[in-house]
Formats: sequence, structure tokens, C-alpha cells
Amino acid sequence: MEWGSCKSHVFTTISRMRSGVRLLLSAFLFVISVLLSTNNSWADEGGVSFWLPGIYGSLAAVPGQPGFSFITFNYYDSVRAGADVARAREIQIGRFDPTLTLNLNANLKATIDLQWLQPGYTFATPVLGGQAYVGLGAFFGRNRTSLDGTLTASVPPFNFVRSDSISDSVTGWGDLYPQANIKWNKGVNNFMVYLTGDIPVGAYDSARLANLGIGHGAIDAGVGYTYFDQKAGHEFSAVTGLTYNLPNQSTNYQNGVDWHLDWAASQFLSKQFSVGVVGYVYKEIGCDSGSGDRVGCFQSQVAAIGPQLTFLFPVGTWQGYLNVKAYKEFAAEHRPDGWNAWLTFVISPAAPSEAQPTSRRMVTK
Repeated sequence: MEWGSCKSHVFTTISRMRSGVRLLLSAFLFVISVLLSTNNSWADEGGVSFWLPGIYGSLAAVPGQPGFSFITFNYYDSVRAGADVARAREIQIGRFDPTLTLNLNANLKATIDLQWLQPGYTFATPVLGGQAYVGLGAFFGRNRTSLDGTLTASVPPFNFVRSDSISDSVTGWGDLYPQANIKWNKGVNNFMVYLTGDIPVGAYDSARLANLGIGHGAIDAGVGYTYFDQKAGHEFSAVTGLTYNLPNQSTNYQNGVDWHLDWAASQFLSKQFSVGVVGYVYKEIGCDSGSGDRVGCFQSQVAAIGPQLTFLFPVGTWQGYLNVKAYKEFAAEHRPDGWNAWLTFVISPAAPSEAQPTSRRMVTK
């Protein structure tokens, strides 16, 4: 390669990286402004929600090619929580009477390792002028949870002190998650509406500290947007929605309505490789209720941000998509927080008339 051509290529790459940095900084400032727009601090039952923050990422609203596809990701989560969540969990599993006057100094720790599996199908026939997709998600995994602390209960004129050290683990299948969406493309702009939910068939026991299922059904709907300029390599995606939780019949507890925002921004450095940043904001905007609610309007929130890398590659006549991302959580209230990492692989039909991987439509999460 001649020096003039090489220098031009270097300058072009640097220019794209600078544009990507500006895009990523704008995305970060946006999510911070959303998080700080209210001082309310809010949690679901035991600090556990139906929605898995971060499940949507880059290219989320870009339509896919018609045909079958398969999404799988490994999700590893390490979190901790303070006395508020620990107290709620102890009440939930029946460790003490919530009517007592008490003080709990405790911490909860949990590690979750799961493998998500989601076959799906994208229809060739347009639906409302867009491209429709249906799928069914499920996962197999392991949850290890421990709680350590000291409980002081007051029954005048006596005080009782008890040390708690509880550990629990479960390995098995989680709930089922039906998925449906419609996507539209208008040049560099892509739009999506989606509907999903929870069918509570996973490993769950209300008296157990660690679970894989959530013990109740849920319905979630929302919208998504992706800006994707293939020439400049700029990409930004955001998906937001609301969750309505059905009552947990085992505990007579109903979570309030949840709001969530997943977002991602990336810069393609080549036709196959991109770098970027990801994040999410999660808030419970409604109060918990039901006769089993013994902790009041126990609402939660959390936010997170982290890096991501994406690699696109052909797999015969199919399109391969590999993404690695990680999140560090912050601003958590009434909910365990920590960090989580994702390794996602998607295989979907490639566009038959296009040769470059980045210009092929794909199914992504």
C-alpha cells in the first residue's frame, strides 16, 4: 500500500473514531439526565423484576431478513444488596414476623449464570408496512444467593438478637418469554414496536431464597429506535417500555408498573467490527400491593453503563453476529446492584443480494 493511501485510511479511521466518541458522550449525558430527572427512589418483590435490563442493545430496531433465526447469550450477574432488600427477602421466605419492631443489619449477595435460547421467525409478508417477528425465549441457569446479618427484635420489655446466615442455590429452567415485534426502515432511521411477557413455569418456590422463575406472569410492551448510518458507521439504539405485573398467587403480592430504557451506541471501525457503549435505566413507577405486601410501597431503581464490542461475519448463506458487553450498575435503590456481562451470538438469514456483512439486515438483542 502506498503511503498516501495508507495515510488517508488512517485519517479516515481517526475521523470516524472522533465522531463515535461524540456520539457516545451524547448518549451518556442523555441517560444521566433521565436518571436525575426525579428524586423518587423505588422495588419489586424482593428487588426482583420481570424485565432483564440490557436485553436490548445495538441495532435493536433494524429489520431482519425473512426466515428462521436463533439468538443465544450467556449472562453472568454478580450483585449485592443492603438491609432493605435483605429484610424484604427474609419477610418473603417467612424468617420473621414483619409486625415486630426490629432492626436488621444484613447484606445479601447473589451470582447468576444463565444461558438464554431463543428461536424465532421473521415473516416475508409485510405487517402494517413493517417486518414482523415472533419468537420464544427460555433459559437454563444457576442462582446462588446468601444472606448474612444480625436481627434485633423488640418485644417490650425484652430485646432479642439473632444472627442469620442463609445460603441457597437452584439450578434449572427459568420462565418462558414469548416475543413479538414489528420493525420499519426509513433510510438511516429504524423503528420498532414490541410485545413480550412472562409465562411463570420456571423453578420457583416462595419459601426459597434463590429462584430462577419470578412466580407470576407479566406483560410488557414498548417501542424502539435505531439510527444507523452505514457510510459513516454511526449507530445509536434505544428501546423503552412498561411492564404490568400480574399478582404472585403464592405470596399474594403484586409488583407495581415498571419502566425501563435500554440504549446502546457504537462506531463501526471497519465493515465487520464496531466498538461502543451500552447502558440502561430501570425504575418502578407504581407501588407494590396485595395482602402479601408487608413492606409498603417498596419501589426500586437502577442504572448502568459499560463497553461493548461487536463482530459481524458470514456463516455460509447466513449472517453471524457476535457481541460482548458489560454493565456496571449505580444509583440503585431497594434492588441488588453490581455488575453483569453478556456474550451474545445471533445467526439469521443474510441478504442474498448484498455482499458486505454490515449492510445485511440481522436479528439482534
